[in-house]
Amino acid sequence: MVYVALLRGINVGGKNKIDMKLLKQSFEQAGMNNVVTYINSGNIIFTYNSRSKAKIASILEMSIQETFGLQIKVLVLDLNDMKRIMSSLPESWTNDDKMKSDVLFLWDDINNESVLDKLVIKPDMDTVIYVSGAILWSVCKQHVTRSGMTNIIKSDIYRQTTVRNVNTTRKIYELMLASEK
Repeated sequence: MVYVALLRGINVGGKNKIDMKLLKQSFEQAGMNNVVTYINSGNIIFTYNSRSKAKIASILEMSIQETFGLQIKVLVLDLNDMKRIMSSLPESWTNDDKMKSDVLFLWDDINNESVLDKLVIKPDMDTVIYVSGAILWSVCKQHVTRSGMTNIIKSDIYRQTTVRNVNTTRKIYELMLASEK
């Protein structure tokens, strides 16, 4: 089965620095196969057989702790999870000078549509879609600072998510599809 491990909070602002080559090696030593990393924000595509996503996350968190001495939360999604998320992600959404579009991947504890009730969403600015496993958010760049969604950083919900922009999310999906072949 093809998986992606999304690491939360690495290589941000000089904190929790992790070298991707060493991370790849640690995943391989933990038993993962066909390991590919994508950019320094902690996106690792790999194949692995017969374990639950929670068990894989636990193995990888332990490996990161042993290799780097860091306690990093790892969210593991399989290709079916990503297909479901990608099928809900509007093709017109971009992350560029006109639009900011992100995917907030959710840990199981908050993976429910009711999570939207806890967010500050300004319908005149924010477009927010819940799909099992993620919150999809898009806003015109000129409205980002006034968006209600920027308040998520101050909430408990934020600690239960890991965020990737749509460009990164699409590339991760492309790499997962390539690993499937």
